[in-house]
Amino acid sequence: MAETTPVTHRRVLAVAGPIVLSNATVPLLGIVDTAVVGRLGGAAPIGAVGTGAILVTAALWIFGFLRMGTVGLAGQALGEGDRDELSAILSRALLIGGAGGAALVVLQWPIFEVAQALQPATEEVERLARTYMSIRIWSAPAAIAIYGLTGWLIAQERTRAVFAIQVGQNGVNIALSWLLGLGFGFGVAGVAAATLVADVLAAALALWLCRDAFVRPAWRDRARVLDPARLRRLGTVSSDILIRSLLLQAILLSFLFYWSSSLGEVALAANQVLLQFLFLTAYGMDGFAFAAEALVAQAMGARDRARLRRAAVLTSIWGAVTGAAAALAFAFLGGWIVDLLTTVPEVRAEARRYLPWMVATPLVGCAAWMLDGIFIGASQTRDMRNMMAVSAAIYFLAALPLVALFGNHGLWAALLVAFAARGATLALRYPHLEARALR
Repeated sequence: MAETTPVTHRRVLAVAGPIVLSNATVPLLGIVDTAVVGRLGGAAPIGAVGTGAILVTAALWIFGFLRMGTVGLAGQALGEGDRDELSAILSRALLIGGAGGAALVVLQWPIFEVAQALQPATEEVERLARTYMSIRIWSAPAAIAIYGLTGWLIAQERTRAVFAIQVGQNGVNIALSWLLGLGFGFGVAGVAAATLVADVLAAALALWLCRDAFVRPAWRDRARVLDPARLRRLGTVSSDILIRSLLLQAILLSFLFYWSSSLGEVALAANQVLLQFLFLTAYGMDGFAFAAEALVAQAMGARDRARLRRAAVLTSIWGAVTGAAAALAFAFLGGWIVDLLTTVPEVRAEARRYLPWMVATPLVGCAAWMLDGIFIGASQTRDMRNMMAVSAAIYFLAALPLVALFGNHGLWAALLVAFAARGATLALRYPHLEARALR
């Protein structure tokens, strides 16, 4: 039977609340990692963990299509009342996750070589970054599988289970980062090992929480799981989201690896500290973006245009409230957060110069984050791909003159221009999304 529960503010908060709470531990993890290496002395360890972490995260997030695609397709199957397909979707996600993770482990050497060839960092930063990456990459199969598992749970609004996974994962990671990084004196290698152990344990917990999928025989029905039509649909959705993710990572990697590094070691370290503000904003809004994914997907599956619009509006209202709250928090607590993240005086001073950009980020980026969730739920991935391409082009065209003229201020301005472009272009495509709900 198709899902017909009305979309209300209470329902939006019930879905988003656990995600907002659990996501609060994700930037906390970045803060702890940065704080651990920030106490090792000098700017090099901060820059190394920053560049190493963003490279591995970028490689893993290439497979972010697995979570996004799974939410959309599983939510639509639920909206249609097809429980057998719901189980089969999880099997497809796990197959992709295992294969993708193994590929990253096998290809780690050329990935690291190309990345460091493109990164104009000091020898010390490169050495420490390679140490971090060579340990962290072994978590790839578990980390990618978690994308599919959490996407499957989010599609069913089982966000309390996602809360348990993320809090457990990040709690273990935080504790082990302090213990291995500082307590046992392993430094950068200890921080990387902490993430590896946490990812493996979280994947095991996620599988257990998804165990009801394996009750239905459909999960192991080879004909259904490997059905050509369903695989083609998954392939189309995945390839669009993959291209979109690659373009987004190109923006972030060029921001940190190329332009920040070219501005010097202190600027690189300061921008790594400030990126934690960006991640905090994203994770705060993601709770409502995830709610949009699930509720919009179910409305699409039920072919209910009115419910789709209500889901989009209510989740966006709460996303805007969250963005405004984050901007206020950064305005009043930004300096304190910077001091918490690093004890290096020159990095603290450099980061404080750019705090106004952190206040603007939640306000400018809100539309982009929320519309991403809406389009993911509707599986309108071609629009996501195309509008990201437009936004990336705008970013690079803006960054070239802005960085040359205004240095790091120009770099942050270019990043916010990209966020604004992404929100505006997706908004222009929203009427087409609603029209698709009735086809």
